[in-house]
Amino acid sequence: MTVVGRVVALWRYPVKSMAGEELDGAEVSWHGLAGDRRWAFIRDGQVRSGFPWLTMRERPELARYRPRFAEPGRPDASPILVRMPCGGELDVADPALAAELGPGARVIKQNRGVFDTFPLSLLTVQSLASLGRLADRGRRAGPGLAAGRFRPNLLVDAPGRDFPEDDWVGRVLRIGALRMRVDQRDQRCVMITIDPVTLVRDPGILRAVARERGTRFGVYGSTVEPGRVAVGDPVELEP
Repeated sequence: MTVVGRVVALWRYPVKSMAGEELDGAEVSWHGLAGDRRWAFIRDGQVRSGFPWLTMRERPELARYRPRFAEPGRPDASPILVRMPCGGELDVADPALAAELGPGARVIKQNRGVFDTFPLSLLTVQSLASLGRLADRGRRAGPGLAAGRFRPNLLVDAPGRDFPEDDWVGRVLRIGALRMRVDQRDQRCVMITIDPVTLVRDPGILRAVARERGTRFGVYGSTVEPGRVAVGDPVELEP
């Protein structure tokens, strides 16, 4: 096997489209990182929609709601408490939280996770830097792009070329005890225009991804063999 990089950060998102939780390590099952996106809110009147979820696209301030596990050692079974922007804290299933998020909003839990496409998402440091340069063409350079804007599970440092994860599609990676198949490039939407810290929108980022990358940035994957991953683990590309 060939070492192609190293894990430099890990995140999971206990509630879809709310703030993520940065981790030192995590167990990964057939359904992604333990506790990842098991809960989500549904918009009013969208139950039969192909995409019923309430997300930052409709409510950017969801990024300022911070879920935490009441029992961190049991992320798939733990109650979740959500710290609200106002400073209060509610159980994720408390009707008062749904009411605050909008008329008719309601929460659901899916033990397999509420994923747009595949249960794992990966991005490289090199892709972030390259997209930052592309987005800054023709305008004053900004401070660079933060990974949190793209909500990956794994951030990998893979020196050598721009957008290295593109070459991994269709291949299997070994990351710690996990074996992950890289299934496809990640097709991006308007959510990446929203800075999760300031909530300011920058349409130029999505324009750059569309113009230079065919709207695709980062990769999605699925579990081939469950196992634990941790920051610092080598990323190995199987033959």
